[in-house]
Amino acid sequence: MSVAAAAPSLSLKVRMTRPGFLTITAVAVLIGVATAAHDGHFEPLRAAVSVLLAILAHAAANVLNDYHDALNGADAANRTAISPFTGGSRLIQNGEVSVRDTGRLATALLAVVVPAGIALAAFSGPGLLVIGLAGLLLGWAYSAPPLALMKRGLGELTVGASWSLLVIGGDYVQRAGFSALPLAASLSLALLVADILLINGFPDAVSDASVGKRTLVVRLGHRTAAWLYVWVALAAYAVLIGAVVAGLLPAGTLAGLLSLPLSWRAARSLRAAGGDVAHLPGPIRLSVLSATLHGLLLAAGLLAGG
Repeated sequence: MSVAAAAPSLSLKVRMTRPGFLTITAVAVLIGVATAAHDGHFEPLRAAVSVLLAILAHAAANVLNDYHDALNGADAANRTAISPFTGGSRLIQNGEVSVRDTGRLATALLAVVVPAGIALAAFSGPGLLVIGLAGLLLGWAYSAPPLALMKRGLGELTVGASWSLLVIGGDYVQRAGFSALPLAASLSLALLVADILLINGFPDAVSDASVGKRTLVVRLGHRTAAWLYVWVALAAYAVLIGAVVAGLLPAGTLAGLLSLPLSWRAARSLRAAGGDVAHLPGPIRLSVLSATLHGLLLAAGLLAGG
């Protein structure tokens, strides 16, 4: 493994965080801001700080994941990664940064996020500390031993739960209290984000299996995992409809259903690919686009009332 001779530049550090995946984090927090605004709570400065801290926390989790996947050999063994979606940032494997510098960046990001989160909790309420600690625990447990949930077929569930917490946290900072509304609003997005992680496991399945990383795709096989993707996507939209029918969400949030055709196209393409890596970039992109659009439409529906 090559080791970078010089400390990473700022631009390289940004690339280490995998910035392309941070948009969906901002979208999740915006949903939380929208649920609070729907009930008459909105503080612009707190909203901006919430989005920034959430992005930094996600960046730290991404870098931490690259660090541990370098240590366990998963990324080095990966010959079928689809950049920039799967296989990590590949910067360690390409010799652009060292494992040590990657660990240092993860630590530095956490050193910013933790005290900043505590300071924000001083203005918003102690409940934010609970949400933040739960999020940090999930981010650490996803990659790091001894739990390393990504290796146990629990990575998708962990990531989905993390995105639900982002929505709840975004709402709490505005509302300074807990409410059922952000939880209800978070569930469909959490399922679609879990599906992103699930589909990202397809091109990495062979390398993951070789290092004992038992993702759902490794455990179930391509065919069954592809059907699971379909059912998780359908569950996301069913949960949204159910929440509106039950009166937990305003009717305007049904705008999120407009992302369903993208999820359906992704599911069809994934099943048609049959595990062929060459045909996976399309459905992966559609999955990311669907979740992002769904979240934005959900937030818009909340702000519109209905």
